[in-house]
Amino acid sequence: MKTTTSSLYDTNEVYIVDGRRTPQLKALGPPGPFRASDLAVSAARQLLLTLPFAPEELDEVIFGCVSSGPDEANIARVIALRLGCGDKVHAMTVQRNCASGMQAQDCAAQRIANGQADLILAGGTEAMSHHPVMLNNAMVTWLAHWNQARSLKQKVRVLGRLKPGYLQPIIALLRGLTDPVVGMSMGQTAEQLAEDFAISREAMDRFALRSHQRLAAAVEAGHLEEIVPLIDKKGKVYPQDNGLRPDSTMEKLARLKPAFDRPFGKVTAGNSAQVTDGAACLLLASARAVEKHDLPVLGRLRDCHWAGLEPQRMGLGPVYAMAPIMARRQLDTEAIDYWEINEAFAAQILACLQAWQDPDFCRDHLGLPQAFHPIPEERLNVDGGGVSLGHPVGASGARIVLHLLKTLERENARLGMASLCIGGGQGGAMLVERSPS
Repeated sequence: MKTTTSSLYDTNEVYIVDGRRTPQLKALGPPGPFRASDLAVSAARQLLLTLPFAPEELDEVIFGCVSSGPDEANIARVIALRLGCGDKVHAMTVQRNCASGMQAQDCAAQRIANGQADLILAGGTEAMSHHPVMLNNAMVTWLAHWNQARSLKQKVRVLGRLKPGYLQPIIALLRGLTDPVVGMSMGQTAEQLAEDFAISREAMDRFALRSHQRLAAAVEAGHLEEIVPLIDKKGKVYPQDNGLRPDSTMEKLARLKPAFDRPFGKVTAGNSAQVTDGAACLLLASARAVEKHDLPVLGRLRDCHWAGLEPQRMGLGPVYAMAPIMARRQLDTEAIDYWEINEAFAAQILACLQAWQDPDFCRDHLGLPQAFHPIPEERLNVDGGGVSLGHPVGASGARIVLHLLKTLERENARLGMASLCIGGGQGGAMLVERSPS
């Protein structure tokens, strides 16, 4: 396990002022009503309206997005211009698969900690329902020959070579959720962890049910105050996440068939994260900017770590990323008040919880002399997670950090850890601290 002895954020503090997110809208088949930039602009505009400076005073805009599409190249720049930041506020888009929204925050924090910026809008956005449907190579080759044909005779000859198989589309979303190195879909990697850690289908479904129950309770209690409603072009309002199934039961979950390893697998649509559209953003600031603009502070970023591991076991990424932070901060589980670990799959979360407290795993894979104490169930994903509210891949890293800080504020707690697994075999983690009131 590679680690460092300290964080740049120790000497140059990075503050998180506040943030907003959109409702996360379940992909229902056709493209949803909002593009990725629409989602980000909706969230960011509401955040900027609460702040005592103009958008032009931002130093930079950084957004994570996995697939913005050809109409939104460098989507962060599109977002910045649509927000009215002006020509001089530069912007960049970052991509680290499922943790792109967290990567955006880390990039922003590094620039602030280095003294290169004072105010950066950072976040993530993804319209998974808009991920493209593509032509296969055979069809692309045929079209090239068609375009090269000049005479009617040539075109008829090329037309005669057109085969029905050429029209078979490529679903970019499914291709993107498959690891090109090991040839496994993300769901298959979850099945691998279920096998490695002997996780039962019942345990997965029970975790999924708990996620929906917790989200339902959070909605009822008004614990998702960071959400700003969306309004589409027809005037329809989307006030909250629409993937919640409050009537979910163990019996209903048990009836679902395996999605990735038929007929014997355990991972189903019910115990996996939902495919969704959504965006989240935060304002990061230096101490100088906080003082200059008299900004309220939600918390500060204490540490961040990125880790690599086997692609076929990518779901364990949070363990690999959180452990170095805990080690260099000399923390044990009890020191962390609340945890947000993105729920890509119930199997993946349950595997992380087992690995975290397994002495052999911690010794052999993390190089630690002993395991960590268990993460308390009542402190993890207390308001639900990806299984119940969805996982728009570019946005989730920003959403979990924002909600973690809101949870710390609500519960008058101090330290929180946010983490995600990352397709391709990586993990990312952030340690945040709530600012005292």
